[in-house]
Amino acid sequence: MPTLIPRRFKAGGRFRPALSVSTLLLIAMAVLLWASPVLAQEAGAAGDSVPGWLSILPPVIAIALALLTRRVIPSLAAGIWVGAWFANELSLYGIWAGLLDVFDTWVLQALAPPDGSTGHMSIILFTMMIGGMVGIIYRNGGALAIVEKLTNWANNRRRGEMASAGVGTAIFFDDYASLLVTGNAVRPMTDRLRISREKLAYYVDTSSAPIATLALVTTWIGFQVGLIGDATSGLEGYDKSAYGTFLGAIPYMFYPILAFIFMWMLAGTSRDFGPMARAQQYALEHGPQDARGGDQESEEGLEAKEGIAHRAINAWLPVAVLLGVTIIALFVTGEGDSVGDIIGSADSFSALLWGSLLSVLVAGILSVGQGLLSLGETVEAWLAGIRSVLTVLIILTLAWALSSVTEELDAAAFLAELLGEAIPTWILPALLFVLAAATAFATGTSWGTMGILLPLAIPLTWAILGNDGMANESGMMILHASVASVLAGAVWGDHTSPISDTTVLAAATSHCGVAEHANTQLPYGLVVGGIAIVLGLLPVGFGAPWWVGMILSIAALFGVVYGIGRPVDEVRKSGA
Repeated sequence: MPTLIPRRFKAGGRFRPALSVSTLLLIAMAVLLWASPVLAQEAGAAGDSVPGWLSILPPVIAIALALLTRRVIPSLAAGIWVGAWFANELSLYGIWAGLLDVFDTWVLQALAPPDGSTGHMSIILFTMMIGGMVGIIYRNGGALAIVEKLTNWANNRRRGEMASAGVGTAIFFDDYASLLVTGNAVRPMTDRLRISREKLAYYVDTSSAPIATLALVTTWIGFQVGLIGDATSGLEGYDKSAYGTFLGAIPYMFYPILAFIFMWMLAGTSRDFGPMARAQQYALEHGPQDARGGDQESEEGLEAKEGIAHRAINAWLPVAVLLGVTIIALFVTGEGDSVGDIIGSADSFSALLWGSLLSVLVAGILSVGQGLLSLGETVEAWLAGIRSVLTVLIILTLAWALSSVTEELDAAAFLAELLGEAIPTWILPALLFVLAAATAFATGTSWGTMGILLPLAIPLTWAILGNDGMANESGMMILHASVASVLAGAVWGDHTSPISDTTVLAAATSHCGVAEHANTQLPYGLVVGGIAIVLGLLPVGFGAPWWVGMILSIAALFGVVYGIGRPVDEVRKSGA
């Protein structure tokens, strides 16, 4: 039975590495085993279990394998194995013992930490419940009803583009739900209005991951908060909650925010430039080109049950309950004199669990009560939604395990000692954005990039701040900006990469060629990403408030739209 999210961490299935993960890993381990006597002697002389530089090798191996193979899950597992080997001993026996420890120690501790905390399992349960709720509201026709209402409003090209952006924005709680529904739902409308398939694919792609990473309650939130919580739990002197840290990072997520604003600027003005303008001109004169890219089977699983009424309330009410209950619970469980203090001290895990549970119950009651789905069909839809996020849960668990083994090897201390004085504080946000963007672009996955880099970036940032005497409230702006930079950079790489699964699926559901979609979208991503770095992250690094960078960046986007962009009629007349 197909799932709602069949291939989140695959890069379209079109690229095959020259060497397999196992071959590359065996070569690397053979080299390390050959050198193990020297390494062990070096570690013993320094009084350590392993040399300091080896402590960063597990995440480096995970990153390198992900870049070479474009397969994040086995790459993360390989990194854990190497780390577990180092945590045992540098010997042949250590390799075998490390392999066994991957699951019976590190993965097990990721799910059931020795300290008895339930945060990781809370995130897993929340993610499962959100996936289940998504499955129900698509099966009962509620999500499709919202799409139909938006598309009926469009009667000209500008409204057609705004409706395309609006449909994706409305389905904010999951990037793949947005990808798979938006293109299929609005494509007949955009074809009728002679809007190019490339422009539709841009709206489909831009209204998915960039929005899902920002919204307070999405299938992304558990993953991101879980990684942040795991990375901050061992920081000396850091007492902020994971959810509070995430909320503090949102204003510094320049790329997702600016990409969202830029999308609406283009939709509201019907202006374009570069390859997109030429695609729009061709569509106006000759009609949209039909080019199917990607795997069409991935569209299955999001169809409403046949023969039932489509009512928007069946989608927006469960989502409203999810948002409302979560926000109320945050205030109920938190305390303090300001909204930030209250939310920062709140029991975010309980709030998310309460909200997700009640949203599923409401979605089920609406479906069964109106006779849209039987109880059995509702349960099946819920289970299909849960199955759709299993890959998410696997990579999240492996990321937790890699973080734990890296912490056990004290990699953060080594990095702080090595780089603490070499990297100036002001460049950290911009540097982390570029690193995350490059990794995600090469691997085609934002989640894998977040899972690999956040456990390293957060302790490193805190250590560098400590060297400058800023590991306190005075350095929170840099820490928040650094967290945001990893999240935003990962989104940029996934958004623009031609091998990204989101790129492939956006093209597929829009019936646009993958190469055409990537080529027309990349210039927009480069413009927004460049502005985010130069006018957003660099000023923040020098101490400017986030809103100053945001104002400058938005002004620059307006300048691009009206200075470079042209309506399609003007493009045709000028021959641009």
